[in-house]
Amino acid sequence: MTEITFLLNGETVRVAAEPTHTLLDWLREDRGLTGTKEGCNEGDCGACTVVVTDDLGVKALNACILFLPQLHGKAVRTVEGFKGPKGEMHPVQQAMIDHHGSQCGFCTPGFISSMIAGHQQGRSDHDVVLAGNLCRCTGYAPIIRAAEAAEAAESPSWVGDDSAEVPAAPLAFAPETEDELAAWVEANPDATLIAGATDVGLWVTKQMRDLKKVAFLNRCADLREIAIGTDSIRIGAGVTMTQLRELLGVYHPSYAEMVRRYASEQVRNAATIGGNIANGSPIGDNPPALIALGATLHLRKGAARRDLPIEDFFLDYGKQDRQPGEFVSGVTIPKSAPALRVYKLSKRFDQDISAVLGAFNVTIESGKVASARIAFGGMAGIPKRAAHVEAALVGKPWSEATVEAVIGGFPKDFQPMTDMRGSAAYRLEAAQNMLRRYFADLSGSAVNVLEVHA
Repeated sequence: MTEITFLLNGETVRVAAEPTHTLLDWLREDRGLTGTKEGCNEGDCGACTVVVTDDLGVKALNACILFLPQLHGKAVRTVEGFKGPKGEMHPVQQAMIDHHGSQCGFCTPGFISSMIAGHQQGRSDHDVVLAGNLCRCTGYAPIIRAAEAAEAAESPSWVGDDSAEVPAAPLAFAPETEDELAAWVEANPDATLIAGATDVGLWVTKQMRDLKKVAFLNRCADLREIAIGTDSIRIGAGVTMTQLRELLGVYHPSYAEMVRRYASEQVRNAATIGGNIANGSPIGDNPPALIALGATLHLRKGAARRDLPIEDFFLDYGKQDRQPGEFVSGVTIPKSAPALRVYKLSKRFDQDISAVLGAFNVTIESGKVASARIAFGGMAGIPKRAAHVEAALVGKPWSEATVEAVIGGFPKDFQPMTDMRGSAAYRLEAAQNMLRRYFADLSGSAVNVLEVHA
């Protein structure tokens, strides 16, 4: 048991908790704050959404996969904490009443939390803000109208009070720097490292694992650093997907657009680039894009550091080139890659796991293909380059005829599996069509489903 300190609805609380005790369970079982609901208990439905404020600002997070140590020194507001000192409603709550945004009401506290976080941020992209909240009875139209109606209202002062820093003593299993983390991990090579807990959280809530030894990475400020150089950008492993999307919007807009469809607002606010890479999932959305960029992965074990091309990190399904006591410290990408395009194919447009994700980065010189980096997720046991297709392209004229001539090479590169997200034949055809789409994209045709109209 360790004492965790944070603000809860404006009041300082000190909690003696196990490291993997979730905020949702503590709120409902220990504090009687049952307005925060348990729906899916895996970060998909948004019924458990709370508002968290820290040095990075205000954000919506899923309480069901948020462990109490991740809140150390931060401020949390639940739906019970949005009213004023005299019982006044937050403008978002009033707008939901005025626009009939609630019917059964089960999902409403989570919607309110997401909307208030967006309101404090001055957001107007309500479809994005609310993509991680599911409503099955009222529907989204009145909820979106409520969010729009509340846009111009001032944020109440009692919610803004959460910006004050909460004094918090260091935690033994939450290192404050990368150096401290390196020493701890080298001494505890069998420990589970937790960054955003968007995956590890499910190990606890769904698989009921007892994680004997853990370390939390979210207090390592230097792991959250982004260094922009002349030709490259080094991204710390602790950079969240929300921060990554903002960065990529400036330098790699197609990649950034894919990140907008990465999970949901709540998950992007917690998930980290390092966690997504280290997880090694064959359907992780970042690795194919990073492979297409020719990214370099940075690993550390104690004082020793090593770099490798990111595609070499993924060895086989569930197996990465990472030694005991070693961790991902960051990744470096080129600052410019104007031909990079990243395409995500999933059953739902928002908040869904990819059936196929393709990333393309082809360099054209004097009308011919000078180099090609093409990588896919969902096509093999690891994120993987299309080596035969790349080789067939290099040296050929960049033309529709060339594309049609080389797409037959995809079965040499990939033998995808059939599962609930798509058959093997479907995935192969999707990969081929993505190369066709890439050619059309670079030729100036509208290829985004949000841009194409009948």
